[in-house]
Amino acid sequence: MALNFMDLLGSMIQGGGMTPSSNQRMSNAGGGLQDLLGSLMGAGQTVKNKVGGDNLAATGIGALLGALTGKSQSTTLNSLGGGLMGLLGMMAYKAFTNKGSSNNNVNQNQPAYNPPTPQQQASDAEIILLAMIDAAKSDGQVDANELNKIMAKLQESGIGQEGVNYVINKLNSPMETTKILAATRNRPDLAAQVYAASLMAIEVDTDAERNYLDKLAKGMGLTADVIGNIEEMTGTSNTSYVC
Repeated sequence: MALNFMDLLGSMIQGGGMTPSSNQRMSNAGGGLQDLLGSLMGAGQTVKNKVGGDNLAATGIGALLGALTGKSQSTTLNSLGGGLMGLLGMMAYKAFTNKGSSNNNVNQNQPAYNPPTPQQQASDAEIILLAMIDAAKSDGQVDANELNKIMAKLQESGIGQEGVNYVINKLNSPMETTKILAATRNRPDLAAQVYAASLMAIEVDTDAERNYLDKLAKGMGLTADVIGNIEEMTGTSNTSYVC
């Protein structure tokens, strides 16, 4: 049976995310995108086309934010994973349409959006998951105690042993930066999502983590403006940098 990467993403979010700051960063981004979320829920066809959103996707984001704030207790793993992917997609759109907090002109380098197929959505979810796992390994300090905590959290989420084994195996495997860079080549929208997800996966409190994010962003071709917008949305502007 093939792994469901939406469920796996949901399991990583449930119970507090990968790091103590994960939920807060997702909440920061979601709270700062309320206007865009409102457009998705309404009839804003232009926004919907560019973001790739629809009412179902927006509902997923709403479910994610509800779970993060404790206002929803019955959200499924798939809904959480889909909500995260929707949130990351909105963040990518916003990162490319805003050149900075004081300049809201449209960025001419904004990537075109082509609605993803279900297969593409699953593929993108896998890359996002790999990016979060790579970020967690970036300081070389995923020790046995941390692995046990992650395993317990995954098991509590109900993801199943196959999903638990996948995540643990990836945490114990070499970095997959080459695969991530290949997947984001000519996909600036996915590159922005990967960077945002990486910020949500770690505290960014070591030089190794900062250097990893720096190299990842450069490898994916993200500009300083786009990086700054993503960091502003997540509330991490003072914790990471690009040289």
